[in-house]
Amino acid sequence: MAFNEDSRVKIPAILHLIRLGFTYIPLSEQHRREDTNIFEGIFSQSILKLNPHLDASDVRRILDEISLELDYEDLGQKFYQRLTSGAGIKLIDFQNFANNSFHVTTELTCKNGDEEFRPDITLLINGMPLAFIEVKKPHNRDGVIAERNRINQRFMQKHFRRFANITQVMVFSNNMEYEDGIVDPVFGAFYATAAYKDLQFNYFREDPEYPVKQGLKPISEEQENAILKDTNLMVIKHSPEFLTNKSEYTPTHRILTSLFSRERFAFILKYALAYVAEEKGMEKHIMRYPQLFASLAIAQKLSEGLTKGIIWHTQGSGKTALAFYNVKFLTEFFQKQGIIPKFYFIVDRLDLLIQASTEFSNRGLKVNQVNSRQDFIKDLRITGAIHNDSGLPEITVVNIQKFSTDAMVAEVMVYDIHIQRVYFLDEAHRSYNPKGNYLANLINSDKKAIKIALTGTPLLREVAKEYDSKTLFGNYIHKYYYNMSIADGYTLRLIREEIEGKFKMEMKELMDQIKIQKGDIPRSKIYAHPKFVQAMLDYIVDDLIRFRKDQGDATLGGMVVCDSSEQARQLFHLFEARFGEQETDAGVLLAAEPKEKYLTNEIPILKAALILHDENDKDIRKDLVKVYKKGNLDLLFVYNMLLTGFDAKRLKKLYLARVIHDHNLLQTLTRVNRPYKKYKYGYVVDFADISSAFDRTNRLYFDELQEQLGDEMALYSNLFKSQEEIQQDISKIREVLFQFDTENKEIFSQQIAEITDKSHLLEIVKSLRTAKELKNLIALNGYEGLEGLADFDTWNRLLTVAQSRLDNLHFVENIGNEDATTNIINTALEDIVFEFIKVSESELVLADQFKDMLRKTRESLRDNFDQQDPAFVSLREELERIFKKKNLSEVSQQDLVENLPLLRKIHEKAKELNRENANLRAKYHQDEKFARVHKRLTESGGLTQKQVQLQSALMNVKSKADEQIQNSQDIMANEAFFNRYMMQLVTQEFLREQKMKLDFKTTQRINQLIVSEYLNQFNNTAFR
Repeated sequence: MAFNEDSRVKIPAILHLIRLGFTYIPLSEQHRREDTNIFEGIFSQSILKLNPHLDASDVRRILDEISLELDYEDLGQKFYQRLTSGAGIKLIDFQNFANNSFHVTTELTCKNGDEEFRPDITLLINGMPLAFIEVKKPHNRDGVIAERNRINQRFMQKHFRRFANITQVMVFSNNMEYEDGIVDPVFGAFYATAAYKDLQFNYFREDPEYPVKQGLKPISEEQENAILKDTNLMVIKHSPEFLTNKSEYTPTHRILTSLFSRERFAFILKYALAYVAEEKGMEKHIMRYPQLFASLAIAQKLSEGLTKGIIWHTQGSGKTALAFYNVKFLTEFFQKQGIIPKFYFIVDRLDLLIQASTEFSNRGLKVNQVNSRQDFIKDLRITGAIHNDSGLPEITVVNIQKFSTDAMVAEVMVYDIHIQRVYFLDEAHRSYNPKGNYLANLINSDKKAIKIALTGTPLLREVAKEYDSKTLFGNYIHKYYYNMSIADGYTLRLIREEIEGKFKMEMKELMDQIKIQKGDIPRSKIYAHPKFVQAMLDYIVDDLIRFRKDQGDATLGGMVVCDSSEQARQLFHLFEARFGEQETDAGVLLAAEPKEKYLTNEIPILKAALILHDENDKDIRKDLVKVYKKGNLDLLFVYNMLLTGFDAKRLKKLYLARVIHDHNLLQTLTRVNRPYKKYKYGYVVDFADISSAFDRTNRLYFDELQEQLGDEMALYSNLFKSQEEIQQDISKIREVLFQFDTENKEIFSQQIAEITDKSHLLEIVKSLRTAKELKNLIALNGYEGLEGLADFDTWNRLLTVAQSRLDNLHFVENIGNEDATTNIINTALEDIVFEFIKVSESELVLADQFKDMLRKTRESLRDNFDQQDPAFVSLREELERIFKKKNLSEVSQQDLVENLPLLRKIHEKAKELNRENANLRAKYHQDEKFARVHKRLTESGGLTQKQVQLQSALMNVKSKADEQIQNSQDIMANEAFFNRYMMQLVTQEFLREQKMKLDFKTTQRINQLIVSEYLNQFNNTAFR
């Protein structure tokens, strides 16, 4: 029987899409234009329905125009504009999305000349192939990576350009749960939008507060049979694996529901796609799921009448992009109410105004900059929402720090009830100078304005004691934490490199020498002194060169956060003296391709830029930032600028020369946490010793998490084997496989997927390999009496599944091993001076990682249904010892480094115990009572029978007892009678049927265990 990606994933997925409202197009009816794969018949019928004033010739003209547009080198931007246009000819009815036609088909050929490929599943709206799904079977060796590489190779080629340009959404799934913490996603179900190269995978995790509204339609037997016949897979119809895979809760089906249910598909097509002019060319982006749910949350809160609130999305999650997406989304939200919205993005520094303006402009918005009070008042007096002739959507970026402290409210225009101002306030964790009235002026300028505050860090209440953020901005609208961002691959973990030993001693000696010569002078002057700065620069330059050499990557960049602007200038001056005068023409550097140059065969020439608010003008600084992002600068020397909002993926070394506090510290550290290639970490070289400041910030962060999430504190023979030996081997195999469902390969596959212990998995694989050998031995030796003893064919198929899972684990372990080996060699060859200078590396553990592990540990223990299990009792006692020995509420780095591994160890043990329990429970048809009885009997040592025999006896007892209880509602109320009845069942099944040699005491104990379980269940549910 077929047991592959078609039967396990593709066909069930097609059936699920039909339940979501798509109509299946058989293989024989794929009548379409081969140049675009648009189904002309469906397209014509749909377009004429949506545009009654058109005729057939108009439709043919539109198809020709689309075919021409899809040839553009624009990632389909022109076609997308036509697809989503609110004016002119409708290709899709977004106002009444159900008014469109929805189809699904399989193996639709994308063909150009002799070149072709066929996505597994294609989705069409009004005959246009706007989405496709590629599936693999679970435990395929390379997961979904191979499929992504294949698409990258296809879409890079011009003969597939039209198919790339028309595709809006893609899903890639091997029907497995996500394995978090892997830099390059391997297992799971991911979504993406089109790219000519470097396709970006996104996780999708549903938010329980904003569930999919659409239910699933029933699918008829006739529909299912038609699809199975069309795909020549009728043979799988009654297989338990196929039945299992039809569940709506498989990983593939969950993401299909999340993306392609009617309201979600409409939202994604209309609002969740963006064309972004990046340095390396145009890119097409798709909303990350936190941005999607934050948008839905904003709309819900506005519908409830709220006018303010806070979006807490961790750094690197795309808050500026969120504001961009919501310009379009909220424009239509308000237009339905006859209201014209005007959008403002509020920043509190000039460099952030420039950054935000660039981000919005790159995404196609017309940006108005307001850098004074007068400009703002002038803008407020304009009642129209659009100030440009091109008709582009607009946003006004406001630098609040340029506002006068004088009152300005009296100068504001008469309020227009048809205008709704929406203020996105960036970096809301900051106070915007609470001692002045800049923010007050903004708020009072339009008291009816909607205020959406954005923050990448929590609103640390102890930091800004002079104002209450939540009173000012409202409560949290949506939250997305740092630890989840790491799990989703949007941000990296951080490594702190501690600078001590000889280097630190040298710095102290230099400081003492300067002090003797000059007396007491400001610390900043000492740290800016050439002697101090030269030693620091030598370390930074040598460290960056060594870091690049160790990683084998000359594209990695660094940034030095200086103690003062004077230190920054001095560092840059000495840097120029070492490497020669720097190229100051940013335009030349932008036009050049990144290239590593050398002073000698060993030492590369580095380039750097100095970024200070009073160094160069804003245009030059803007261009220098572009040069750095492109890769033509190696280092940036900064003081206060670029510490927030600056996003350069190649930046992987942050040299921190001063202590920064609280939310500003989190913002600064996360400049190096953006994903880049296959790096797992961003590195912070700590000259200033931020440990105490980081601990304080983590404590405040932890406290805020406690308030928002709850307090965790509270809560595997030879050719001469005899028949007897083969029987013994078969018995052993059954024992090894006892906890697993060997009748349903899909459930077996799911159970295997939860095993991360390779030794346990190897035991299963070895047993199944033995089974394969035993089958051959039986046939070879003519042991006819053994031929029906076991289902060797099934075991052989299970071997494939188990071996695939073992291969998975090997594959993940070996990702990057070649590079890692090189790095180990490079590190081993480093001289002792380097090791002496950099004395340690340790991960900077943020409080939400610790909070998440606390929660997982608690939940894994809570979810155990057998809390009398000695293994469980041991885990609970181990956790209690940790609580008594250590204060788990402490969140300093030392505490986290000590407590996290302990909690993680308990969590992994508890998770493994729960996995074993779940497999055992499945043997008793999910009846926890008998799973517990089974465990108590195997633990006691009084029974010498095999688990298979024990399970058979207990299942017979269960079946007869449940039947008796069903037919006699009073039996449970008479405990003595029920006890005698159950003793008869136990005696009959264990002694007579299974012929177990049990003494009376053991028989009585079996009965007592079973009766107690039934009575406990009865007493606990009778009065609920």
